[in-house]
Amino acid sequence: MMKGETIIFWLLAALTLGTALLAVTSRQIFRAAIYLLFSLLGVAGIYFWLHYEFVAAVQIVVYAGGIAVLIIFSVFLTQRSGEDLPKPSTGRMLVAGLATLSGLALVMFHVLKHAFPVSILEPSTATVADLGRRMLHTGEGGFALPFEVVSILLLAAMVGCIVIAMRVKNKNL
Repeated sequence: MMKGETIIFWLLAALTLGTALLAVTSRQIFRAAIYLLFSLLGVAGIYFWLHYEFVAAVQIVVYAGGIAVLIIFSVFLTQRSGEDLPKPSTGRMLVAGLATLSGLALVMFHVLKHAFPVSILEPSTATVADLGRRMLHTGEGGFALPFEVVSILLLAAMVGCIVIAMRVKNKNL
């Protein structure tokens, strides 16, 4: 008999993998973006299930809230949200399938090779205050610089989306 926590895990895993597969195979770009959003929310649910509340909150705010909304706005800015994407060629689908199977085989090889010993150490508890200090620390071991680099990357992506949308709009005139 399966326990409730096992059922919750399998439901979250099915939500995450199912919507990820739909995001990759959908021919309508807006639906693909919505499926990606639900896949990212499924990952956040797994983090909550593992009791990583801070990482789950970051997953929701940064990825589901930031990246997915940026993608959806980009789709609307290009004014192609209702169009179907072109059907991929058979050769491209074959290469994608081979790459997927190769990646799966590589992951399974490493998972089966690893012993996964049981740890006898007590788990360390990190508070949100400790994580905040570490995130904003500018010295060694701090994450302020990578945080700012990601901010600049997101800004560049947003500016790029606007430039692409303006080019498409000007071509129609």
